[in-house]
Amino acid sequence: MFEPAEGATAQPGGTPSGGGAPPAGTRRVSLVQKLGADGPVRTLEVEPNGRWACRDCAGDGVNSTGELAPDQVQRLQQMLADPGLATETDEARHYKLACIDALTSTLLIPPGLTITSQDCPGEDRPPVADQILLLLTQATPAEVRG
Repeated sequence: MFEPAEGATAQPGGTPSGGGAPPAGTRRVSLVQKLGADGPVRTLEVEPNGRWACRDCAGDGVNSTGELAPDQVQRLQQMLADPGLATETDEARHYKLACIDALTSTLLIPPGLTITSQDCPGEDRPPVADQILLLLTQATPAEVRG
């Protein structure tokens, strides 16, 4: 099982505390994960200021909140601003789920970018989205495999 990331709190029904207004040009991102067809849906919401809230991240019913470090917020915002993300969307890649019982991770980046990947042998992950997924899963209780 995953423990809350450093600086995070684990509590039932946890929600992020308020923060200041985000700087102009910053974006929020959501990560939705599901293990197999019958696994629980896990969600991670990251605000532009780096505050995050995770519902059932480890599939154990525990909700967590926390905040990314300033350098992580800066890296995340740089990646979210990368114009290459538009070429990595499910629509642009004509993405279709390929594996059964794999961990499926979907990044939702407003206003309308959806990028999905699965932990399947041989699956090519979109490079910028993969770096975003890696940052989010290393800094929060969210999960990455493969």
